[in-house]
Amino acid sequence: MSTTNEDPRIAFARHTVGPVSVVDAPNLPSHLLQLVDTQGNTYVAKQHGSQARYVQEAQAYMTWRRYLKDHAPELVARQDSIHTLLITAVPGHNGDALPPGLDEEARAHHDAGAVLQLLHHATRRRTTAGTGAALADRLRSWVARADHAGLLSHAERKILSRTADELAGSRMDSAVCHLDYQPRNWHVGNGFWTYDFEHMRRDARIRDFARLHFRRWQAAPRLRDAFFTGYGSRLTDAEQRLMERFGAIEAVTALVRGHEQHDVALSTHGRTVLSQLS
Repeated sequence: MSTTNEDPRIAFARHTVGPVSVVDAPNLPSHLLQLVDTQGNTYVAKQHGSQARYVQEAQAYMTWRRYLKDHAPELVARQDSIHTLLITAVPGHNGDALPPGLDEEARAHHDAGAVLQLLHHATRRRTTAGTGAALADRLRSWVARADHAGLLSHAERKILSRTADELAGSRMDSAVCHLDYQPRNWHVGNGFWTYDFEHMRRDARIRDFARLHFRRWQAAPRLRDAFFTGYGSRLTDAEQRLMERFGAIEAVTALVRGHEQHDVALSTHGRTVLSQLS
């Protein structure tokens, strides 16, 4: 993806905020471009390859970002023709860069819980009937993709099918959820910020903890404790059982994405979670 003066993201930013320069940020993926204007204000131009993800993230910024208060970037402008959002850059460093085991890591999880609670509290609906059925359908569609790729044994398919049936019969709270809430989508420092809202939508509230539960907390329960202290409430026994069912979605999506992207670590994670289901 070009980052020369002919890059349409630069032209879009200049049209919106005036003269800008590209900030050298070699660790950024190619669909992100960091820019600075003549007053020293920094921005990120994010270009989506998928129109659906672009529309979903733009909707999140325009409709739900306000519930996160000052803990998220602001949408400055959008350019539909190139599927690009211009957002303010947030300070600090990426949450994935935190050294494991230090107090700073636990503090980030505490603050993450407090910030996610703002979004959930403002949008929560009690025990909606259709959420479980929708998630069961989602799981079955991912199982079909995994089956097509030859990734599942007969026994694994039976476990996933049974879990889908259990989800279909479950009632659960819903809320607007981030759905990729994990340290790679946090910035920490003199404060806490979260971003990457392309998956944000109304979903089962408990599912917003799944990435952390299956990818972080099982190996570091103190981080779970810190998170729910910040969140202000802990999971009930029924909610914990529901979380375990969501492991089926976590497992099969990781298997499919890992296979499609040739990501061995993601495929291994999917196998590990799948082995925990019973």
